[in-house]
Amino acid sequence: MILDLPATTTEKVSKKLVKMRESGGAVTLGRVLTLVVCADEGEPTEGAIEAANDASREHPCRVIVVSLGNRAAAARLDAQIRVGGDAGASEVVVLRLYGELAEHAESVVVPFLLPDTPVVTWWPGEAPSEPAADPVGRLGTRRITDAAKANDPNTILGERLAGYAPGDSDLVWAQITYWRAILTAALDRPPHEPVERVVVSGPDRSPSIDLLAGWLRAQLGVDTERHIGSFEVRLERASGPLVLAVDGNNNAVLSNPGKPDGRVAMSTRGVRDCIAEELRRLDPDEVYHLALQGAAQISRESAEGVSA
Repeated sequence: MILDLPATTTEKVSKKLVKMRESGGAVTLGRVLTLVVCADEGEPTEGAIEAANDASREHPCRVIVVSLGNRAAAARLDAQIRVGGDAGASEVVVLRLYGELAEHAESVVVPFLLPDTPVVTWWPGEAPSEPAADPVGRLGTRRITDAAKANDPNTILGERLAGYAPGDSDLVWAQITYWRAILTAALDRPPHEPVERVVVSGPDRSPSIDLLAGWLRAQLGVDTERHIGSFEVRLERASGPLVLAVDGNNNAVLSNPGKPDGRVAMSTRGVRDCIAEELRRLDPDEVYHLALQGAAQISRESAEGVSA
């Protein structure tokens, strides 16, 4: 069920939300968190709502979508409420703010926060340089950005590090979870030799590859190079390199000297999977912070093939 409330107030929206829950049989019992999705008008909010609805089947929540419109327009609040089949296992409140209201989005959001539950703020598009300092970001105990949507993906991880605060995370971090798991498991097997050098190759303008290289730099403490090319992670050891790559069938291929290649079927992780993973933990992610620090220490090969 979807109900549009143009030119309304937070009080009217709250009352209508209660009535729709009561008439439709939906209740807030069992909601484990409030997910605030913040985006400028024109950014892909519908895709974010679909991803949040899918993730809500694992993490029942209230989804509050804040769409910031024209600041020069007259102050106005247009709202939309979605419950039942149009909201997954959540209830969705879409708030479109115009004029002066768009400058005070946090005040409009507060009346809709569920009491005594954590608040997670997610920017599915361009995010502020310091998420924890953003007025809406300050409402969240966890703040999720998407470095892949930045204007300059090659410098965004440096900005995330400069503006980092405990509770920050990013969808590109969740995108490399499987790769990190494969590499960790491989290094747990013999021969237990120290890694002497790391080379990570991947497409240019890929924050996920940069973050993977940063994670390896932080965890292994060795020289790490970031090259431009097809995806490959090469861990140099005395007995020969441990190599993780992808074959033509999109399988992860792990090559180890003296052993047969191992293959793992892989699939691209969508936004739904990544946001669901991020919602599984609401405490600060120290390893993500270390990966950001490591990304600032890697040697980077430019598109022309010159290390920088």
